[in-house]
Amino acid sequence: MLDDQLKAQLAAYLERVQQPFELVASLDDSETSAQMHDLLKTIQSLRSDKISLRTDGSDARKPSFTLQRQGAATQLRFAGLPLGHEFTSLVLALLWTGGHPPKVEQDVIEQIKALDGDFNFEVYMSLSCHNCPDVVQALSLMAILNPKVKTTVIEGGAFQKEVTEREIMAVPMVFMNGSVFGSGRMTIEEIVAKLDTGAASRDAAKLSAKEAFDVLIIGGGPAGAAAAVYAARKGIRTGVAAERFGGQVNDTLAIENYISVLETDGPKFAAALEAHTRAYDVDIMNLQRAEKLIPAAHPGGLVEVQLANGGSLKAKTVILSTGARWRNVNVPGEAEYKNKGVAYCPHCDGPLFKGKRVSVIGGGNSGIEAAIDLAGLVAHVTVVEFADQLKADAVLVKKLHSLPNVTVITNAQTTEITGANGKVNGLSYKDRTSGVEHHVELEGVFVQIGLVPNTEWLKGTLELSKFGEIIVDAKGQTNLPGVFAAGDCTTVPYKQIVIAAGAGATAALSAFDHLIRN
Repeated sequence: MLDDQLKAQLAAYLERVQQPFELVASLDDSETSAQMHDLLKTIQSLRSDKISLRTDGSDARKPSFTLQRQGAATQLRFAGLPLGHEFTSLVLALLWTGGHPPKVEQDVIEQIKALDGDFNFEVYMSLSCHNCPDVVQALSLMAILNPKVKTTVIEGGAFQKEVTEREIMAVPMVFMNGSVFGSGRMTIEEIVAKLDTGAASRDAAKLSAKEAFDVLIIGGGPAGAAAAVYAARKGIRTGVAAERFGGQVNDTLAIENYISVLETDGPKFAAALEAHTRAYDVDIMNLQRAEKLIPAAHPGGLVEVQLANGGSLKAKTVILSTGARWRNVNVPGEAEYKNKGVAYCPHCDGPLFKGKRVSVIGGGNSGIEAAIDLAGLVAHVTVVEFADQLKADAVLVKKLHSLPNVTVITNAQTTEITGANGKVNGLSYKDRTSGVEHHVELEGVFVQIGLVPNTEWLKGTLELSKFGEIIVDAKGQTNLPGVFAAGDCTTVPYKQIVIAAGAGATAALSAFDHLIRN
């Protein structure tokens, strides 16, 4: 099941197990059960003094297994094999169950332990989903820390009947007590905040009481992280308020063009950004969405940023690095069938469409890369492009045309995403040359048409381009004194990680220069 190198790595990790626990498997005569049994025997053999194995479990979902610490009412179960992107989730669950402390803020741990109620979570994931581990690990830890939380992690590919019956067409998908709790990437702080209804007001009061920052950065993507590191290294009081650290990088699969890093993936890169920032004296405030920017009332005054939870932060200078998000196609049916056949992450949700017909809207690099990836999973891919030719790099277009189960339609304006019984059943488009309407029958639509800057909250406050981008000069300065901007939310061309990071460093140096001159 595991090669020798992986076994050696796992054995080293399991040395950190401090408290005894047992693995209790519920198996049947399937091949997946046999593989699970082999995996669990390997784990048990690597730390036999602390980990025991039983195969007399009676759970209805087979194959599955629980992790049960002796003397504790832990309710954590894995249904299906947690391999691929989820192998790390399994390793962490083993360590946490065995008493190894999690790398989570202590106040979050206390919040989890204090949760009172009946919380029965079921999280559906796919082994190729890079958004799933955050959710799986968060809910796993909650089940380990609080006996009132029950978590079952379900690999969708092993339980296709459930996936079909519950109409799950996007992962991660989380149910709580039988009802939909949420979908997509969620941090442990976000999950706890949804359960702890008094957390927002408490958080707002704590934020408003903070001393004014020298530099306050709004957004924690590559631009925000670089700005924070450069500012903190100047020895000035630095804060970062972000909805989620890493930003859109979290939703990126392969990163192969960040100079000096041969290859990595989005979640790893995002984690590295946060770790680098935390290595300095930076006040990181996660899960904070900015709603209003109030410029300084007079030269040398403080800029104020009001937050969605009612709190506010003040600073001598502000760097806006709010990034961008996937652009919607904005046609009838898109919103109605989101996560019911309309998807934006082919790597996450592609496996749920195995053997089905899908469409990719968009002929740029992201769209063609998505189509190539999906072609290896689904029955057929139809690429729909508005322009008269594909805009992706030639090497990608050549690869696409070599695939036997791909159809490319250009000069096509998507007019509607259709559905029935709560699920997508097709896509309508108009031929832009003839004006004739066409309809393609399919089960999934992946939207890949570029980005829109996260700047709506700034309209009427500072100068924006006609595309909603923050207008900046070569130093990252906006039209407001003491307010700078960097990254994908600005007019800087080429929305790339390396360019955003450089722009963040530029903005931080400019902010520092502004401080010493004013």
